[in-house]
Amino acid sequence: MTTDGFTTCLWFDGQAEEAAHHYVSIFKNSSIGKIARYPEGAPQAAGSVMTVEFTANGHRFLGLNGGPQFRFTEATSFMIFCENQEEIDYYWTRLTENGGEPGPCGWLKDRFGVSWQVVPDRLSEMISDPDPAKASRVTQAFMAMSKFDIAALEKAYAGE
Repeated sequence: MTTDGFTTCLWFDGQAEEAAHHYVSIFKNSSIGKIARYPEGAPQAAGSVMTVEFTANGHRFLGLNGGPQFRFTEATSFMIFCENQEEIDYYWTRLTENGGEPGPCGWLKDRFGVSWQVVPDRLSEMISDPDPAKASRVTQAFMAMSKFDIAALEKAYAGE
């Protein structure tokens, strides 16, 4: 892993390698990098995975098996901007499978507890429209959704 730019470190309790493989299976432009193991005398079992470097959708991550002290919260989430409903459905399904949890307004937690926002590319444009009626209709529509429905958002935007 290079030292330029940013890398997101995700703290797991023994699932870093499993999570890395899961994310690499979902996102394009993804790969597994170096895996480091705990040595004898470390706080985790010798030989178990300490860190796994991976890239998901071109973004660098380091999965750390640090133990049960810390958990993920919705205070940090990753946003996936989608061009169409097919992409929204794909990411929503893959990230909620096997124990993930759907949430409100395009948010979800995957089976590892990581929070994601699966949103249409145009959402920001629609909710910041200079016409307050359009922005209000779209905001009211998405506040009632779990997984985003682009067609319903477009209808709200158009006033239909």
